[in-house]
Amino acid sequence: MSDDITETSQTVAAGQLRAFIERIERLEEEKKTIADDIGEVYAEAKGTGFDVPAIRQIVALRRKNPAERQEAETILDLYMAALGMV
Repeated sequence: MSDDITETSQTVAAGQLRAFIERIERLEEEKKTIADDIGEVYAEAKGTGFDVPAIRQIVALRRKNPAERQEAETILDLYMAALGMV
């Protein structure tokens, strides 16, 4: 009886593990597709004359809340001043 329970538990655990792995694989494939799509948008922007590094920087800044963005800008200004760049 206990062997049946152990075997059933192992079968259930194996099924759950397989389901997790398959979900991760599916999401990784979706992530790759999305990354490819984003790359195409950047290429399109570059093709129309926009500066891709500037666009990437703006996208990164927009992800931050205003306080985080202000802190990053303050640190950048401080470092640039220390190096005599401003």
